[in-house]
Amino acid sequence: MSKRLESKYKVNRRLGVNLWGRAKSPINKRDYGPGQHGQRRKQKPSDFSVQLMAKQKLKSYYGNISEKQFRKYYTEAVRRKGDTSENLIDLLERRLDAVIYRLKFALTPFASRQFVNHGHVTVNGRKVNIPSFLVRDNDIIEVREKSKQLAVVLDAAQNAERDVPEYLEVDHRQMKGRFTRSPKLTDVPYPVTMEPNLVVEFYSR
Repeated sequence: MSKRLESKYKVNRRLGVNLWGRAKSPINKRDYGPGQHGQRRKQKPSDFSVQLMAKQKLKSYYGNISEKQFRKYYTEAVRRKGDTSENLIDLLERRLDAVIYRLKFALTPFASRQFVNHGHVTVNGRKVNIPSFLVRDNDIIEVREKSKQLAVVLDAAQNAERDVPEYLEVDHRQMKGRFTRSPKLTDVPYPVTMEPNLVVEFYSR
């Protein structure tokens, strides 16, 4: 389980944004950083600081991916043809835990990671319990039969805070979805502005 599970809202306050768009996030009431120095006047950030913040936002959004793993995604994005920043978003959105979250089978990226870890999900009929598993176009993702009536799944499916993006198809009656195509940055429903181009600049320094 991610160490950020209990302190995820501290991430919101430190980054100064409601990263997951949750109504109960404390940033909605206290839009300053945590701790005794949280309300200090901030200086104009340097270019490095802006790039680092962009990286931290993107990395934290997906359930606090480790730095080692996140850098691997960047390396793979560079290797692929096309725009590196778009490739990075495509790789992150193909993570199985991200897909489960997008399909509204889990309320948060943290819950989605745990859901996959506990073996509640199949891809093309085969159980997969690796959150970082990369889904391919037209893969069928389904909640296992014995898990379809779990309260956490039903609550997530009925949650009105967010919608399922257009690059996914979902049937909440059968708890089954399909990854239809590669998403572009503009397709991904981030609650806050993400700047993967700054992440690319950070790693290419």
